Amino acid sequence: MSEEQPKKTDHRSRPTSEAFKAFIAKGWAARPSDLPQQAEVAPYAAARRDAVSAAFPGERIVIPAGGLKVRSNDTDYIFRPHSAFAHLTGLGADREPDSVLVLEPKDGGGHEAILYFRPRAGRDTEEFYSDARYGELWVGVRPSLEEVEAELAIAARHLDELPEAIKKDLGDVVVRIVRGADAELTAVLDEARTQSAERELEADQALDEALLQFLSELRLTKDEWEVAQMRLACAATAEGFEAVVRSLADAVGKGRGERWVEGQFGLVARHSGNGVGYESIVAAGDHACTLHWIRNDGDIRDGDLLLVDAGVEVESLYTADVTRTLPVDGTFSEAQRKVYQAVLDAQEAGMAAIKPGAAFKDIHEAAIKVVAERLHEWGLLPVDVETTLSDEGGHHRRWMVHGTSHHLGIDVHDCAQARREQYMEAELKPGMVLTVEPGIYFKADDELVPDELRGVGVRIEDDVLVTETGYENLSAALPRTPDDVEQWMSSLRS
Repeated sequence: MSEEQPKKTDHRSRPTSEAFKAFIAKGWAARPSDLPQQAEVAPYAAARRDAVSAAFPGERIVIPAGGLKVRSNDTDYIFRPHSAFAHLTGLGADREPDSVLVLEPKDGGGHEAILYFRPRAGRDTEEFYSDARYGELWVGVRPSLEEVEAELAIAARHLDELPEAIKKDLGDVVVRIVRGADAELTAVLDEARTQSAERELEADQALDEALLQFLSELRLTKDEWEVAQMRLACAATAEGFEAVVRSLADAVGKGRGERWVEGQFGLVARHSGNGVGYESIVAAGDHACTLHWIRNDGDIRDGDLLLVDAGVEVESLYTADVTRTLPVDGTFSEAQRKVYQAVLDAQEAGMAAIKPGAAFKDIHEAAIKVVAERLHEWGLLPVDVETTLSDEGGHHRRWMVHGTSHHLGIDVHDCAQARREQYMEAELKPGMVLTVEPGIYFKADDELVPDELRGVGVRIEDDVLVTETGYENLSAALPRTPDDVEQWMSSLRS
């Protein structure tokens, strides 16, 4: 048994008199009677749900959005629904915490999709004025059941009906849930499974894992609506990088310039979309050689390279993921340009490998071969290229330890629960969206590289759509060649 959690003290002042309750319930204008138009995403989300229905006939499928998460004491993080929930409902941004999508099997086959959520309370209720998490005076107007049905083209019911609905006929109906999305709801279902003579908890939990796997693999290929969202995310991200370049002079002069640049990109991301799709990496000088540098508390100096890995997440939660490595003063040094060109050549090789029918791993193999060749040309490898690229070698990975590509979409590392044979070992198909992001990183204290290369870290990353004939670079609005980068920076700073 876990230790008892300390009881929280509530310091909020709430009016409780009957006079106040009567007074606050009166004098409000009537709510608009018009229902919202059906969302553009609704038919696409319905098609995705149909695919789930076909994969799990006769089973009850439970996909929670998840709830609010405490940031500190009684303040919450901005809500973000579970990605599977967003994908199958079309609800993005910070919409409807605690909601649960249930695909209920129908007698004649197929499923009825039902969204259980907490609709707005009446103005004569205590929730209206006193509930800091859900009350209208605190967080704004929540939709009604009818409004959600009109927007999403899906049946809607009150969240209070959910517990009994998911446990109904548990002995006869297989129930799968996305584990981890809502720990409390998962515990309720597991307890019901334990009490059912017909169910075995471990076996049912294995079914849950298979569901999550399927839902992750369902996102491997994007539909046309999703591709359009990715285009929006990449366009907004290009605006963010333009703001970064314009801010560099201030970043140098103010100190802690990495934070300044992070803020400039974040401003565009929050204004143009939902925010950043992940914690931005803003890494000047040697910080660029720390792959997941997110402290972003360093100075930016003329003569340094600045690696910025950032992406705008649009309201639908689809995110870009782009990296550019920029000369802070607008001009690459000879050593910086040498490393940058090697990384660009590696990226071009990786992109050239992208076409339907090619293997996902071909992208990395093509890019890393170029990296190994350049390192060998520079005299840094103790073995030849063939040996370092073999399973017994790997010496080149000292300077590029990460992979070259991952799926991208509603998560920055999308489809992460997919089976290896459906991801790393799979063939590329039209509609897949991938990153291509080789890099070379020479840490400042690396005594195996020449002095002029120490502290130079370069990564170039773009977001690529697999097409019927090859690929399309969705983030091509941002220049990549060293000459184009210098000209672009000059035009923005003049």
